[in-house]
Amino acid sequence: MKYANNKVSDVTIAYIGGGSRGWAWTLMSDLALNDSMSGTVRLYDIDERAAKNNEIIGNRITAHKDAVGKWDYLTCHSLEEALSGCDFVIISILPGTFDEMYWDVHLPERLGIYQSVGDTTGPGGIIRALRTIPMFVTIAEAIKKHSPKAWVINYTNPMSLCLKTLYQIFPQIKAFGCCHEVFGTQNVLKGICEKTFGLSGVDRHDIHVNVLGINHFTWFDQASYKGIDLFPVYEAYIKEHGREGYCENDNNWANNSFECAHLVKFDLFKRYGLIAAAGDRHLAEFMPGDEYLNDPATVRSWKFGLTTVDWRKDDLKKRLERSERLVSGEEEIQLKSSGEEGVLLIQALCGLKRIVSNVNIPNTYLQIANLPANAVVETNAVFSKDSITPVFAGKLPEEIRQLIMPHIENHVYTLEAALTYKKDLVVKAFLNDPLVKAKAKEEDVIPLVNDMLSKTKSYLPKGWNLKLKYF
Repeated sequence: MKYANNKVSDVTIAYIGGGSRGWAWTLMSDLALNDSMSGTVRLYDIDERAAKNNEIIGNRITAHKDAVGKWDYLTCHSLEEALSGCDFVIISILPGTFDEMYWDVHLPERLGIYQSVGDTTGPGGIIRALRTIPMFVTIAEAIKKHSPKAWVINYTNPMSLCLKTLYQIFPQIKAFGCCHEVFGTQNVLKGICEKTFGLSGVDRHDIHVNVLGINHFTWFDQASYKGIDLFPVYEAYIKEHGREGYCENDNNWANNSFECAHLVKFDLFKRYGLIAAAGDRHLAEFMPGDEYLNDPATVRSWKFGLTTVDWRKDDLKKRLERSERLVSGEEEIQLKSSGEEGVLLIQALCGLKRIVSNVNIPNTYLQIANLPANAVVETNAVFSKDSITPVFAGKLPEEIRQLIMPHIENHVYTLEAALTYKKDLVVKAFLNDPLVKAKAKEEDVIPLVNDMLSKTKSYLPKGWNLKLKYF
């Protein structure tokens, strides 16, 4: 990298994945709108045609009249080619296909176990992890060999287990996970603040919060806006609007699989006194299965939805069609800031600014004092020149810690199961998961594990062969 006039050039980013386009286009647009950095983005995907399409789209974006950040996009044929000597690595992959995810999400329904996302926790998250961990072993080994000093940014779910795998294989890796769920809750507080005080144009970044928890099960124990404590404001809003919830103007939960009315958040605040800081779809999956996800009618009563895999397949089809239009020039590229912070964090790590943001990293410094040091946790951290310094977040209330601990335990069981091919650890993780625990007994769970492993066996390492010989 070269520095001049508070700008950096010749930055090399290896982008691993991105074939489904969503995160890749976000990165491209955000890079084009940032005038302080330039360089090369190397694209690697197991679907090389997808990477080549992204190369064409990326270079069209950088040639856009409004693009102030200039980047060359280049397709690579191997991980080694993409990683060698790079400064940053971005990982955004889909482990398997939506055909596998269909079984992750829907097979457990035969036991009355419903999942609103199915990519982080619950039976779906565990089985997805068994597909994902071997891929991250390969990526970690390649980073260790070809770019050991690079900063590694992960967007892939299950986030905590992806990071845990990277550090297990390469303990000196400089990796962290980015997730925008906290931003969404800041935006809820921003909206409530505006409605309460008759304000407009409140900047999300001015909603200052202390973040603690694990990915997709994060909490705020402090929240303020320009000296105003937002906890009493939030509590008052819940008392007045506790039945209808909170919806932004164009984001009605009934019309969008990814939206909610935040009633689960409101209820968790009333029960535990902290602000749950993720989308309701994610939060519900960390709780016992006979609560928010007891059945589809219960889900509707809490005003969020079960995001079906059929919806995901249809959305993918639309994105692939859009990719073809962008490649051919049929559709014009529009540059728009995503609101994500990935590029800002790269800018900070290059030493061009200093930023505080939520991040997923190991709890090495006991930034959450009453969670294990080997857990991957989500807290705020300070990003500066070649440095991430976690902010001490304090302790979780004991009731919330007890909600989180089964999931941290399952991260240990699932990682070991993936590396040693032990089916009994998969069963143990299922039985320890709150969604399953409230709905099924061991004699029901063992056949479910067998069937779910069978549906994903083509993505499992050869070491599972003997374990699965009866399929």
